[in-house]
Amino acid sequence: MAFLGKEIRMSRLLNQKSGKLLAVAVDQAIARGIFEELMPIERKVSEIVAGGPDAITMHKGIADLCFRPHVGKAGFILKCSSFSPWQPNYDAWVTEVDEAVRLGADAVSMGCIVGGDDQPEQLRNLGILSGQAAAHGLPMIAHIYPRGNQIPEDDKNNWRHIAYAVRAGAELGVDIVKTKYTGNPETFNKVVASTPGKVVVAGGDNGNNIEDYFQMVYDVIDAGGTGITFGRIVWNNPNPTAVVKSFKNIIHDKGTVKETMELYEELINTPANV
Repeated sequence: MAFLGKEIRMSRLLNQKSGKLLAVAVDQAIARGIFEELMPIERKVSEIVAGGPDAITMHKGIADLCFRPHVGKAGFILKCSSFSPWQPNYDAWVTEVDEAVRLGADAVSMGCIVGGDDQPEQLRNLGILSGQAAAHGLPMIAHIYPRGNQIPEDDKNNWRHIAYAVRAGAELGVDIVKTKYTGNPETFNKVVASTPGKVVVAGGDNGNNIEDYFQMVYDVIDAGGTGITFGRIVWNNPNPTAVVKSFKNIIHDKGTVKETMELYEELINTPANV
């Protein structure tokens, strides 16, 4: 039986109406470098939270400096690892669960790349952190992607590799796995069916415009996914508040892509709340 604390924290992450997750990640600076769109970070965090996401994923320093005004308005997922522009396929530890408890996090998350030479070490790290999280009653989220050097470039989008990634997370005690979208609902449904855990999708470069992302989110939910954890498509927009509210319309309110585009076009002309 799960600890009561874990059940309470999970209930803060998953929307009470839909049981789904709409999270926004602002953990990209260490991993990918400085983005002007995330400057100043305080303003972006405020604009994102104003849209009403279920949770926001941050590193400990940004949370400590920027999240205080928003406590209670969105769940807080502490990122416990990061890759870098120079080591894009290796996630290194940057904190542990004890610090997550001190910061009041609702969950912890760790990155893990499978299919590469260092997969054994990264899986070991994930297994250790998930054990720490369970001992403290914290939900565990893993960002798992099959992009290691042992997988041929032209095969990295194969749904079987993505299914392997999410199943590996479940095998190691992960509650929610964030991974890449397969490209169509049929194969993504196979990914969801491969694991007893919850599967959410990363944004990445899955579309050329906002409508492409709305369609992807609609398909993810339709195929049995638990939701999304998006970053750039939210904070790279001039109005992050509008983007978050639009995604909510699909994920929590079962809106169609057409309805959501109409809502977005209405919201985009409204100044972002800060």
